[in-house]
Amino acid sequence: MNDFIASLLEEISRIGRTPSGGANRLGFSPDDQRVRKLFAERMRACGLEVSADAFGNLTGRLPGLNPSAPAVATGSHLDTVPNGGHYDGVLGCVAGLAALRELARRPPLPHPVEVIAFQIEESSRFSNSTMGSKILTGRADFEALRQAKDFMGHSLPELLAEVGLDFEKLPTAVRKPGTYKAFIEMHIDQGPVLENAGVPLGVVTHIVGAIRARVTFKGVAMHAGGTPMAGRRDALLAGAEAALALNAVAVRHSGRYSMVGTTGNVRVSPGAINVIPGEVELACELRGTDLTTLRAGWKEFETALAGIAAARGTPVSIAVTENGVPLPMHPDIQQCLRQHCRARGIPFIEMASGAGHDALNMAHVTPTGMLFVRVRGGLSHHPDEYAAPEDIAAGSAVLLDSLAELAEQP
Repeated sequence: MNDFIASLLEEISRIGRTPSGGANRLGFSPDDQRVRKLFAERMRACGLEVSADAFGNLTGRLPGLNPSAPAVATGSHLDTVPNGGHYDGVLGCVAGLAALRELARRPPLPHPVEVIAFQIEESSRFSNSTMGSKILTGRADFEALRQAKDFMGHSLPELLAEVGLDFEKLPTAVRKPGTYKAFIEMHIDQGPVLENAGVPLGVVTHIVGAIRARVTFKGVAMHAGGTPMAGRRDALLAGAEAALALNAVAVRHSGRYSMVGTTGNVRVSPGAINVIPGEVELACELRGTDLTTLRAGWKEFETALAGIAAARGTPVSIAVTENGVPLPMHPDIQQCLRQHCRARGIPFIEMASGAGHDALNMAHVTPTGMLFVRVRGGLSHHPDEYAAPEDIAAGSAVLLDSLAELAEQP
């Protein structure tokens, strides 16, 4: 099982590899299509029934003794951020496939077991995360998706057509209620929590919610040399203050509720050294584990934005692109993961997930849990992202045991 995981991780890492050694597989890109084709081939080689829905979500199914029984599922995603790492998402898919490969060699279980490779989990292309699992679970806004454009201006319907898919058929990808009995996502810890604790695994108690928005300030583009400093309406300076304001909000609330705030992208127009910036657009997000505090923090940020706009004469607009809610993982799945960690003598801690995952959507339709694996230096979304083979083996063993138990129980 461990050799299978190591070999497939290495094989996948060669697809979309960047000069710095990272991975670049944006959703629906040619390399994304290549890796999904490879993964489908490996699922078939493991004896699974393979299918893809109207959005490209891949499923490998191990039939159970009762074919109509709800399935126990696992999985994650294969797409990456630009120049990302080789474990984020991929580990959950590969470990899930390895678990089903092992279960296929055992006597059939009462419930079917599935591994799912969700499409477009990362928000890098459309500024909208977990798109595949939102569609699969019926949580997607299809009209908003129709209008979605990537950073090159390509619409989602256009990209779907390029890979032979039809936007109008996306509703057929929504799974019926009762499709799943349970879902477990194994994933790397995308920070230093497990490494600092000195343990290989973490049982996730809940996933943070995230509020994301495009914040745009409108200034006046004027000649940089001919315009005195007094009276300038510099949109970039307003944007800089906004980024600092978001950071200040997160710092104020970071203690008890693990709030974090990030300005991840800034677009300046016209973008010339001799022209005062006339417009700036910022991609801002606030994440937190408590809904009330998260929304209060975002309200503070909006108040700060209004004050900045008034003081600098740069009107501001706020387009919220995501309004996520913190969500606890199911207590029964948490207990299942804990007991199998203990049974194998594997040290673990309970922890929150500071990142959003496909499990966040799956939790709305079935009992869901997450298992985290330690990463070196807390690095993720980075070419040096690395999980040690012994930690991967520990997580994979617990995942296998948990899937087997859930598929065995009535």
